[in-house]
Amino acid sequence: MSVATGAVTDALRELHTRYSGVGEGALADYIPPLTHADPGAFGLALISMDGHRYGVGEADVPFTVQSVSKPFVYALALSLLGLDEVCRWVNAEPSGEAFNAISLERGTGRPANAMVNAGAIVTTALVPDTPRAPRFGRILDCLSRFAGRRLDVDEEVYASEAATGDRNRALAYLIRSTGPLPVDPVAAVETYFRQCAVRVTALDLAAMAATLAHGGVNPLTGDRVVPEPVAAQVLAVMATCGMYDASGDWLLRVGLPAKSGVSGGLIAAGPARFGLAAYSPLLDAAGTSVRGRLAIGKLSERLGLHLMHNPALAGSTVTLVTTAAGLPAAPAGARERARRERVAVAAAQGALDFTAAERVLYALDEAGTGRTGAVVLDLVRVTDIDTVARAMLRGGLARLDADGRRTAVADPDGRLYAPGEETGAPRCFASREEAVAWCAETAVG
Repeated sequence: MSVATGAVTDALRELHTRYSGVGEGALADYIPPLTHADPGAFGLALISMDGHRYGVGEADVPFTVQSVSKPFVYALALSLLGLDEVCRWVNAEPSGEAFNAISLERGTGRPANAMVNAGAIVTTALVPDTPRAPRFGRILDCLSRFAGRRLDVDEEVYASEAATGDRNRALAYLIRSTGPLPVDPVAAVETYFRQCAVRVTALDLAAMAATLAHGGVNPLTGDRVVPEPVAAQVLAVMATCGMYDASGDWLLRVGLPAKSGVSGGLIAAGPARFGLAAYSPLLDAAGTSVRGRLAIGKLSERLGLHLMHNPALAGSTVTLVTTAAGLPAAPAGARERARRERVAVAAAQGALDFTAAERVLYALDEAGTGRTGAVVLDLVRVTDIDTVARAMLRGGLARLDADGRRTAVADPDGRLYAPGEETGAPRCFASREEAVAWCAETAVG
């Protein structure tokens, strides 16, 4: 297991173990095929802005996207028509009601927002439909680009939704009766049913959330799926409306833009940080995955991810990933160069938080994979390390040491290990050169 995988995946695995035994909640039963889901299924996935993928449990088990499709189709409509035009048809105010409530503006019939079913049906209808670019083809292509791979439709679930979706049809006709539905209600709802039946995995959803968090650029493929202003607009609506009548409590306690679905999917986005997803089909009264809600909430608390608490620190980055032999100060002798070739070096600068620590750990792993027996973490130019990042870096270095690799830290200001905390810590030095020299002399192999 790599260092980065260890630091982040271990956190996900601990949460998976902690909540796997939770048996509260019930399977959604108004779409018959959803009652066939495994009630014990539980997967967690996280994708960073650098495209690093982490998953535990049933993170690659397919299920239908259901209402988690709503923010992404909303993004498509915003990209094609612009915010002002979309807001003519769909408002952006929290409804304070359930996902299938009749949340329509008095006098106009305009749905409260694009996250409730009424608003999502109108949003789907706003996507242009032409012979060369059919509406659903546009939607499926958009969802696939967000996921970073070609998605498909679960035809059984689609057929079941079409056979049992009378309430959504009623919503569409009610909206049409007041004027603001731009297409035939039957056509709008049938496309909406097919959109909800698209198959995804938790890893797909993490990539989709990460694309919104990354300003509309998929961190796995580099594809700009939507413009940056659109990604920001969608995240804003997710933050205020994505969890329906539980949106306020979610934002208060968890502090991340999120969206739930009745098949058990749940996404959360940390802007400029990560995309996070859970899959577990046992739902609470609000239609949210019970295990997913618990796990994401605890992860946000543990890693300090709440948007309103300790915002992302500026200027944090990995500045160097190499072996010591590639540094200008490498000795000229062949024996010395060979020794230094066995030392990996990763350097960081600025202020380190969760996002920066994940990058540093990944860089350590990339620098040392299969080539080195020792690792130097250079923190000379680091100005601050928050509590979460400190714990992650210490854990990563401890894992390297447990794997039999020498570790040293260039940390002149004692930011990672304060005086009195040296027991069990790697050797700390005032400069990178001293740390490299010590590792070169003692590296295994």
